[in-house]
Amino acid sequence: MPVVKISVLDHWSSGKIKELNQAVHNGLVSALGIADWDFFHRVYKFSKDDFVFPDFKSDNFMIIELYIFPGRTDEQKAAVYRDICRNVEKLGIKAEDVLIQIIEQPDINWGFGGKPRNSQ
Repeated sequence: MPVVKISVLDHWSSGKIKELNQAVHNGLVSALGIADWDFFHRVYKFSKDDFVFPDFKSDNFMIIELYIFPGRTDEQKAAVYRDICRNVEKLGIKAEDVLIQIIEQPDINWGFGGKPRNSQ
């Protein structure tokens, strides 16, 4: 159950954000084998003053943070980076403009319905 946070500049339209979310989700499905319904995304749009990155990146630069349960292999993580970038490139975004960070959190840090995941 990845929770996804995507940060982009504020020029992105609602339609493009929807396509971006789907591209990222499809990468998670293919690389990690998550269920298609397992779709928890947040998109943060920033002005150029509030989203700072190197000048050699384009205005399509984005940071994708993936909060996941521990236990994925290095190969699965590499597949996530590859598959998400491949999907995003289909939207006309260069892979060089995509920074992906995986944040693994212990089961006790995930709560569902008032209970920690490890007690489910």
